Amino acid sequence: MSNSLRDKILSILEKEKTGTLATVRNGKPYSRYMDFYNEGLILYSASDLNTHKVGDMERNPYVHILLGYHGQGLKDSFLEVEGKATILDSAEEKQRLWNPDFEGWFEGPNDPAYIVLKITPEQIRLMNTKNGKPEVYQVGSSDLN
Repeated sequence: MSNSLRDKILSILEKEKTGTLATVRNGKPYSRYMDFYNEGLILYSASDLNTHKVGDMERNPYVHILLGYHGQGLKDSFLEVEGKATILDSAEEKQRLWNPDFEGWFEGPNDPAYIVLKITPEQIRLMNTKNGKPEVYQVGSSDLN
């Protein structure tokens, strides 16, 4: 798709940090609010290793994320992200992605319960655009470098 669509998506990813993350457990969807950080189109989120969502992702790594809606109706663009989650627990990755905001949940980057969720998008839909139709961005390998 066009670079302008990619730029619109990146703009939302840069400013919108709180969204919902949905996983599947026993054939049913489960959603929860999460904070996300991005490097390009790749999303990261901190999590406790001992949560249902981590178990869900170990069984089925495909997730769905909503980012950017504030209740303004059609004036409020947001993203629907379909992606594959990877659980990162190496000391290097945990240190690299550590944020002091995590101190409310973890003792530090070496806390054994602290892990990082990496979500590699496969498709991103820009919703509530001016023309009223979703714009779909198929993420290719060149987008992830």
